[in-house]
Amino acid sequence: MLTLNFSPFPVIETDRLILREITEEDLPEIFYQRSDPAMMKYVDRAPAKSIEDASEFLGRIKTAQLNNDGVNWGITLKNEPKLIGNIGIWRIDKDHHRAELGYVLHPEHQSKGYASEAMKAVLQYGFHTMRLHSMEANVNPNNEASIKLLERNGFVKEAHFKENYFFEGKYLDSAIYSLISTV
Repeated sequence: MLTLNFSPFPVIETDRLILREITEEDLPEIFYQRSDPAMMKYVDRAPAKSIEDASEFLGRIKTAQLNNDGVNWGITLKNEPKLIGNIGIWRIDKDHHRAELGYVLHPEHQSKGYASEAMKAVLQYGFHTMRLHSMEANVNPNNEASIKLLERNGFVKEAHFKENYFFEGKYLDSAIYSLISTV
């Protein structure tokens, strides 16, 4: 079984990014990320309607971190502390050394390699520091950009579930991509 400890918070630095702890000061950006139609297009969850919704999301992140059940980084540019997205490892199955990777990036910062740069750093952390054996990503099959990002980072399609997710009165498909550690 994995033994995890996310305290102190594991800040990660890449060439252009700082992956850092998300704080109360980030609530306006979290609210934007969780309410903007472009950012929520493939998230398949109800959008945030208030800053309180964003605060509840932050609370879930903090609880998972305190319980060592998940870790979520705010993505910032090195020269700008404002969040441009977030990326996290969650749904950690400690018995089987597997977890889910999730991420979102502000549309104005997409197609610049930031998501891939953040993903590479988080995969490194997950496989080397956490000692995970595999990671998966649950993707809306229509999210071509996310699928390309996963494939560029070595993920392979593991499953396609038909109408397994109910959202806004209809059943949606899910595609599962996975990556096995080479460590």
